Amino acid sequence: MPGSSEETLNSIMVRIDGPLIARGNIEILDTTGKVIYQGGDIALCRCGASKNKPFCDGSHKDNGFVDDGQFSDQKAEAPEGTGKLVIQCRANAMLLAKGPMKIHSRDGNSETTRNKAALCRCGVSENKPFCDAKHKQCGFSAE
Repeated sequence: MPGSSEETLNSIMVRIDGPLIARGNIEILDTTGKVIYQGGDIALCRCGASKNKPFCDGSHKDNGFVDDGQFSDQKAEAPEGTGKLVIQCRANAMLLAKGPMKIHSRDGNSETTRNKAALCRCGVSENKPFCDAKHKQCGFSAE
């Protein structure tokens, strides 16, 4: 098999004060399961303010979104293969990512591997980039 799984593993980079950058074999589904994106690199909103959710439209630059991009992960697991990463929007809630992935900060100081992850898209989780259900308290709204 050419290359290592590290080279072909899908990734989600957590940008400081900015979006999640998904790279690899990516498929984005809306809340009904309809495919709304297939491809490689895509920027996903995590500030909660994009007018083009789940995609980033740069709103984080104007709304004061702040996050240093650093995290720890208590649920790390070995990725299963190198297949597609499917990210589905949950109505008024998180992004649910399923498939082999590496989640990492831009500087590489924070890193984990997973096969599934609930990712914050409301901007107020205290466990960014992961969802902690704060969307229920802050009134986040997005189909």
